[in-house]
Amino acid sequence: PGAAGATYPIPRLGIPPIVMADGSAGSRIAAKREGDSRSYHCTGFPVGIHLASTWNSEIIYNVGAAIGQEVKEYGVDLLLAPGVNILRNPLCGRNFEYYSEDPLLAGKTAAAMINGVESNGVGTSLKHFAANNQEINRLANDSRVSLRALREIYLRNFEIAIKESQPWTIMTSYNYINGRHASEDKGLLETILRQEWGFEGLVMTDWGGGYDSAGQIAAGNDLLS
Repeated sequence: PGAAGATYPIPRLGIPPIVMADGSAGSRIAAKREGDSRSYHCTGFPVGIHLASTWNSEIIYNVGAAIGQEVKEYGVDLLLAPGVNILRNPLCGRNFEYYSEDPLLAGKTAAAMINGVESNGVGTSLKHFAANNQEINRLANDSRVSLRALREIYLRNFEIAIKESQPWTIMTSYNYINGRHASEDKGLLETILRQEWGFEGLVMTDWGGGYDSAGQIAAGNDLLS
């Protein structure tokens, strides 16, 4: 109860249902359950920007491991975190859960968090891929960015995290990038993510993200959320 959602099982392929929960500062579930007087609280850990400020990969790994224990204990399979986008716009509503304005620090922090969580046998979803740096009108916002800036700043954080942790999944962002929806960009999802960086996991959309299902599948999405 209170989880973000679940996939349908496909018994003929041996694929079980996957329960997913939000979790920028710990797993987010419902504290109360119908017909049950007990409370099911999860620990509220320091938010992402605070963890990154420690510059301490060991501490961040240990926080991730503790979060992963609770994720597993409550029957969640996939934590929809961490968010690793660059802190560019001070008005971005997700800055608290993102890590840094520096792609190296953000990437290293995310890798430590992912490795900690996934040490428990549960998965993570690195997000929001990519160039998601503001909340206002994020379903239709078009991030106009040069190739150099995209590579050196807005993708470098993801590249570091993926190469140093191999998260189970990565979540595409709502926004467009230079006129093309992120979840429909084959160059981003196949050429860069899989071929150049060697990502081996599942690519999923954000909830209701994108408008062209066929285009999203063709671009390399494995799950349309």
